Amino acid sequence: MLNSDLDMRLEPRIKELYELHKLRAANIDWSYHEFIPWDKAMSFKRVPWDESQVTLPEGVIIAIETALLTEVNLPWYTTHLDYTFKNSMDVISDFVRTWTSEEDQHSSLLETYLLVTRNVNPARLHALRKRVVETGWFPEFTNPLATMAYTSLQELATLVFYNNVARIAGPHDPDLATLLRRLAKDEALHYAFYRDTVKAHLELDPNFIVFFEKVIINFSMPGVVMPDFEDRMKTIAIEANYGPLQFFDQVLDVVVKYWDIANLQPTTEEAIAAKNNILKYHGRLKRLKDRAEARK
Repeated sequence: MLNSDLDMRLEPRIKELYELHKLRAANIDWSYHEFIPWDKAMSFKRVPWDESQVTLPEGVIIAIETALLTEVNLPWYTTHLDYTFKNSMDVISDFVRTWTSEEDQHSSLLETYLLVTRNVNPARLHALRKRVVETGWFPEFTNPLATMAYTSLQELATLVFYNNVARIAGPHDPDLATLLRRLAKDEALHYAFYRDTVKAHLELDPNFIVFFEKVIINFSMPGVVMPDFEDRMKTIAIEANYGPLQFFDQVLDVVVKYWDIANLQPTTEEAIAAKNNILKYHGRLKRLKDRAEARK
């Protein structure tokens, strides 16, 4: 019977991926203070926050705030990964610690930017942050391979989100576009590690597809735990260049093709059904995307 743990036969390959990640990350090492427009900073005690100080469009602010409220739940994501991979190979534990150290700067950068530029009410932002972290994050899956598939999708979705919002934000604030693209570079490296670990398993045994089906079809971003998440995402889709169409084109379609799911040759009935269900889901979303583009 197929096991949902990472396959130990792939440990040398995963070690190669981790070493490659560290090499790439070292070449783009950074500190978040480099990306903050400090010349705009003022004391909130001396100059209290007022809505008239806001300079960005509402859709862009909602996008940045939503990204921040997603990133602040890093302790819960690390807890989940640590629990999921506690009996796995050592290289995965090493990667999770490296990943955590790199992700740790993201919420600090986003929050400091919003406060320095006064594009949010600081009291409201801090209350939201506290509420989100108190809520936590508890995904329905806890097996290693499902988690690998989820993190692949999540990291790519975040990468696309940052780059897409940067294009909308650039004309209003080039500093914001620059810092968003910098965050996207981290997400690109993280996505590559998770994505290629999944691909290695599918190349070793296509029947591993059974552990990826539910995650792919039921995927939702970890930010779903925040208040009014659905309303936020509707606004972001309309005003900040990231919605269901972008998710299909730039995330789902990308990983389905990269993992070559259409050409997998699983041998068990369960795995064949999983493959077919993923392709049906992919096809259904593609038809919806095509119809939406035709209406435009």
